[in-house]
Amino acid sequence: MTDAAADTPTPPPTSPWERERPARARVAPVRAPLSRERIVEAAFIVLDRQGLDGLSMRQVAAELGVTVSALYAHVSSKDDLLELMYTRLFTGFAMPAPDPERWREQLRDFARSVRQRLLSHRDMARISMAHVPFTAELLPHVEALLAVFRTAGLPDRIAAEAGDLISTYIDGFVLEEGMWQDRAAQLGGGDSSMARPDWREMAGDMQDYFASLPAKDFPHLRALAGLMVTDSSDERFDIGLEIILRGLASYLPEPAADGGPDAPGAPDAPRPPDAT
Repeated sequence: MTDAAADTPTPPPTSPWERERPARARVAPVRAPLSRERIVEAAFIVLDRQGLDGLSMRQVAAELGVTVSALYAHVSSKDDLLELMYTRLFTGFAMPAPDPERWREQLRDFARSVRQRLLSHRDMARISMAHVPFTAELLPHVEALLAVFRTAGLPDRIAAEAGDLISTYIDGFVLEEGMWQDRAAQLGGGDSSMARPDWREMAGDMQDYFASLPAKDFPHLRALAGLMVTDSSDERFDIGLEIILRGLASYLPEPAADGGPDAPGAPDAPRPPDAT
């Protein structure tokens, strides 16, 4: 049968057995049970979207579609959540067995890996600087890092400080990267997912400015103007790391004339670092 006016088929009337069929019950979607893992994952989503200042237990609960009180069955506070996030960042991370012949290469790999992990989520450097890595989950990483220093032959006093020195350098560098990224995002309409800033983009203007300064008052800035702000963030990071590693190498004991090591005492009289 067709509708002559519209020349389209007319739907048939409902059959008796369909009228008698009971309505199907609406089944609610199955929701995965709440857990620490899901809470941490949701927290990373909020962190990447809103930054550390916008991260709250209420926002995490909203991301999960639960009440705030439901979170506290799994995490005790926001600080507890931040610690869990920081710990999660190093899941799967492992230091290699210490090798005294490759200690600087091992530390380069360590520093680059930590930097990349911090860069993987917004504001993680700020979270890192506020949380000491002496939890049960992270202590093995600290132990392995100290093993690299001591196996290389660094005096204990220097080895005890070196890990904090390198970690502070990494945190500070990534924190600066994040600040520039947020600033660029604000200027670009608030897109915080943009790529990391490339210092070479601003090199020309800054070099011209330094070169224009009065030579009488700023002789060194003028002399170095062509070398300032010429590297990418990756290159700047590696140069700064190399300065630290060469400084640490200056504390290694001088080899004795017979090929054996001198007695410890290098911290009071460091030798100049080699060129490698």
